[in-house]
Amino acid sequence: MENVSNQTLPFATRRAQRPLRRDRPSHDETDAPLPQRGEMFHRDSATIHFQPAEELYAHWPTPTCIISDGPYGLSGFPGDPPTPAELIEWYRPHVAAWSERSTPQTTLWFWNSELGWATVHPLLIEHGWEYRCCHVWDKGIGHIAGNSNTATLRKFPVITEVCVQYLKPARFLGGARSLSMQEWLRSEWQRSGLPLRLSNQACGVLNAATRKYLTADHLWYYPPPDAFEKLAEYANSHGRPEGRPYFSVDGSKPISADEWGRLRAKFACAAGITNVWKHPQVSGAERIGGRRERMKWKYSSLHGSQKPLKLVDIAIHASTDPADVVWEPFGGLCPAAVCARVSRRTSFSAEVIPEFYSAAVRRLARDL
Repeated sequence: MENVSNQTLPFATRRAQRPLRRDRPSHDETDAPLPQRGEMFHRDSATIHFQPAEELYAHWPTPTCIISDGPYGLSGFPGDPPTPAELIEWYRPHVAAWSERSTPQTTLWFWNSELGWATVHPLLIEHGWEYRCCHVWDKGIGHIAGNSNTATLRKFPVITEVCVQYLKPARFLGGARSLSMQEWLRSEWQRSGLPLRLSNQACGVLNAATRKYLTADHLWYYPPPDAFEKLAEYANSHGRPEGRPYFSVDGSKPISADEWGRLRAKFACAAGITNVWKHPQVSGAERIGGRRERMKWKYSSLHGSQKPLKLVDIAIHASTDPADVVWEPFGGLCPAAVCARVSRRTSFSAEVIPEFYSAAVRRLARDL
């Protein structure tokens, strides 16, 4: 049974519930009471908070996927810095919280302009995030509609944004050192005292274990859970007794195949999808409008960078399974909440601009 409610967080001041209107007003409905800080809207597995995300991270469940569509440094909305140079300090507390709350199964999808992403990238690396792929949203030539003043700007018209995929790789202790998964696998096998060639025998392969799983060079491959389990069992059966257990993180038992499988991010690539996402700017029924006289920013529509549901859905489906947790810390119109609810993921979104929050609530309530 579908659950639609309007309530507050346990640690916020409770306010009376407002019944959700069942008629279908236009998207630019702006005469409703403004939301109050701490308010939240919940429908099935999707929750939207009217509260800064940095106040909520500690209360949200661990994310499997983070959809970040925050400031671009373009003064596009209240709170967006005027230049990308200020983005590092703006994002710093958020990136720190993401890093603290994420696991090796977490994927971060970071939306921004090319320059905004390049500016924030060093901060993500500093906090342990690993770059995986840059996806380019190609909005098509219709995006500029002949209005780009190239003579003044001295550059070709820009019709793209980027959505960059980052992972939070597992780290292991090797003595006093922090080791990558590749370094730790090789170190544990060597610690057992067994020659590297016997790893092939352990896995029942000709040379894949030494050539892929235990190699020290850039050709390293992640061993599947069944191969890892064979390596661990062989090392603990035939390795030096005084060093056992091998391939253990707690010092009492080796990591199981199931535990090993949870030490890297989920990923599934649907056929026909590449890192270039060709999709026009959102229009028609999906576009959320707004009365310009009520807005304090420069766009005639409510949100200047509304993301297509199709593209957000690609990211969620690629990196999560049903019931997994999706974070949307800078919700805007909360496309991740809409996509997550439809695909049976659990989502938590935050938004601080009243008009955005109110529009996102109406949108989630009606599957727009």
